[in-house]
Amino acid sequence: MTYTCITMVSPVGELTLVANDARLAAILWENDKPGRVRLGPMSEAPDNPVLVRAAEQLREYFAGTRQRFDLELDFAGTDFQKKVWAALLTIPFGETRSYSQIAEQIGHPSAVRAVGAANGRNPISIIAPCHRVIGASGKLTGFAGGLEAKELLLTLEGGDWSEVGRTGDLFSS
Repeated sequence: MTYTCITMVSPVGELTLVANDARLAAILWENDKPGRVRLGPMSEAPDNPVLVRAAEQLREYFAGTRQRFDLELDFAGTDFQKKVWAALLTIPFGETRSYSQIAEQIGHPSAVRAVGAANGRNPISIIAPCHRVIGASGKLTGFAGGLEAKELLLTLEGGDWSEVGRTGDLFSS
């Protein structure tokens, strides 16, 4: 399978947008861990309509004029991972969920760690908003783009996350 890609500059660093045919397959971070998202060969395609549209919508999101994305997505993963990623898409703009809430939502209440692992492998960050998933204590936890990027995204969505990680008391689990 061949993938096409473009890169864009954003407030959270350079992002590589990846498409598979007519669907968005990944958003990779500038310092992404190799193998976090497994893809085949990629070629630059600056005119790919899916990638152009994804970049436009991300720019609108970062400008504060878009709260929902309207893109065809192509999640490649296990059935369990796909359930977790589908649950991410249900988290409203400006809200957060804990890993345990996601585990309950997908019908696997004891699979909190597995939810965390699937969240960490989310190939379409930002659009499938894994940044909206936090620890049960309310603290920010791991994020492929880094905790600073996670905090910036949550702040962009209207929350006051300045104390997260220090007090952990801004959220209920």
